[in-house]
Amino acid sequence: MMPLTLAKIGEDNIIKKIGGKAEYKKFIESLGFVVGVNVKIISTIKGNLIVNVKESRVAISKEIANKIMV
Repeated sequence: MMPLTLAKIGEDNIIKKIGGKAEYKKFIESLGFVVGVNVKIISTIKGNLIVNVKESRVAISKEIANKIMV
């Protein structure tokens, strides 16, 4: 397992765990990041990520990406 920030661009990954406090997890899950879902990094801009999750493109900060384990 590794944080999403270490995954390669264009590589398919499965979310295995979401870390952080309960309210933080709830926010991340509301964006579509749930355990078992496929996620792919499209690009990175200054450490922040643009990812494909559940057929949507979502921009997330490096801090959020570090809590998503793949």
